[in-house]
Amino acid sequence: MNVDAFIQRFSAGLAVMEELPLPQARRAYDKLCRTFSPPDPTGMRIDNSVYDGVSLRRFIPQQRMPGCVLFIHGGGFTIGSVESHHGPAASLAQRLECEVVSVNYRLAPEVDYPTMLADCQAVLAAVHPVALVGDSAGGRLAIDLAHQHSDAPPLGLIYPPVGELSPECLGEDAPLLSRSDVLSIREQCPEIIATQRDQSAPASSIEVLTVEHDPLTRPVETTVAQWQKAGASIGYRCAPKMVHGALHAHAQLPDMSAAWQDFCHTLKQRLNQ
Repeated sequence: MNVDAFIQRFSAGLAVMEELPLPQARRAYDKLCRTFSPPDPTGMRIDNSVYDGVSLRRFIPQQRMPGCVLFIHGGGFTIGSVESHHGPAASLAQRLECEVVSVNYRLAPEVDYPTMLADCQAVLAAVHPVALVGDSAGGRLAIDLAHQHSDAPPLGLIYPPVGELSPECLGEDAPLLSRSDVLSIREQCPEIIATQRDQSAPASSIEVLTVEHDPLTRPVETTVAQWQKAGASIGYRCAPKMVHGALHAHAQLPDMSAAWQDFCHTLKQRLNQ
């Protein structure tokens, strides 16, 4: 599959969601994302559980090192779940050879951003992860979780919203995520504006993956440069020709696959150090 075919399929699915009430739209999003997921890796055990009212999905590969990685899904803080991000979480567990715990934090508008963060913090405190990984909205949550801990574990961030998220800071419009989309999310969850928080690196060890066509890439690159200047060890790669959301189809998009493999490989190296 090429990126244009992915954009067409994903855009069509998002258009259908716009006509649905939010609960149905969330279920439609989960189904849409799962259509791009490869089969579960052979021998991987997948368990669903609940901790302190927060549902979790555990991905446990046959060969694994000690500890677990906390994975926080994206979806603009209003959609997304352990179901929509089943494929990326399973792939992460397989490539890291480490258990991955995917957290089903509550969403807006039912709750506010601090409540989402508290859900993730409760799980973090219970599982003591060796790394935090999040894509998009989940990347923002991972950053703010790490800011709460002076000894934060390594971070893996996939196209997260960072900084002020103002029109002046964002990159150009792109398929699947426009500048107005980002500003709308910023308005609905104003607590994600991190002009002050992101002046300092959330962890000393970070891996970052962005995509070429995404208004969030410009502020990520600016922020990464600031963190590197302050002394943080950061690996950075940008998947050429790819768009926001392409992580779901990483197994079918060669450029995203290559960037994802590099991201996972270097994150695994950090965990083995």
